[in-house]
Amino acid sequence: MITLSLAPAALPANQRIYAIGDIHGCDDRLAMMHHLIAADLAARPIAEPVLIHLGDYIDRGEASAAVLDRLIAGWPAPAPTTINLMGNHEAMALAALDSGDDDAVLQWLANGGAQTLTSWGLSRRSRPRDWTRGIPAQHVAFLRGLKLRHVAGGYLFVHAGLRPGVPLERQSPHDMLWIREPFLSWQGELPFVVVHGHSPEHDVVVRPNRIGIDTGAVMGGVLSCVVLEDDRMGFLRA
Repeated sequence: MITLSLAPAALPANQRIYAIGDIHGCDDRLAMMHHLIAADLAARPIAEPVLIHLGDYIDRGEASAAVLDRLIAGWPAPAPTTINLMGNHEAMALAALDSGDDDAVLQWLANGGAQTLTSWGLSRRSRPRDWTRGIPAQHVAFLRGLKLRHVAGGYLFVHAGLRPGVPLERQSPHDMLWIREPFLSWQGELPFVVVHGHSPEHDVVVRPNRIGIDTGAVMGGVLSCVVLEDDRMGFLRA
């Protein structure tokens, strides 16, 4: 049973959001988390359950292709509505795939892209011109279709965070995918309470203006999910 406590913001009545942090090719943990969410929904039904994945599905872990297959299949998904956001690792992969530029390719491979190529059955030393033969078209289409952010009630869901002092409509995609400071140490108000991943911690971080749920699943930590409903929150870990 999830233990609920007071949250820093609220959702509309009859809605519950399950938001999952950085997965990084840990398909076994993602499968376990989906099972935990389905079990919680069976025990505590609600009219409008929503599942949000906060990005960084690929790289570093060994099962990136399997993670993408699971997300694309969508069933058996634990909630009828699923929203998939882009992370900086998906952005790096697309930059390498689209440009073939040496710098973009090296940046992606150095940040875990080599493991993703392996999960697609490609050599880590293969060149971008050879990738199209091994990368499923549906995987690339999925990456291109990812959203940058999602707003619900008093929350904004985004991979990395926001730049303090900048209105939401003027936030740059780069910041939403990559920012750490000054966002992480910002103690003032933000347009919404930001639910984010990207910056791994030993445990979830709850502040008046943000909830950080990257708990380093691929680095020996756990995969974390924040459960939000009304003005309450709880956590699941896999």
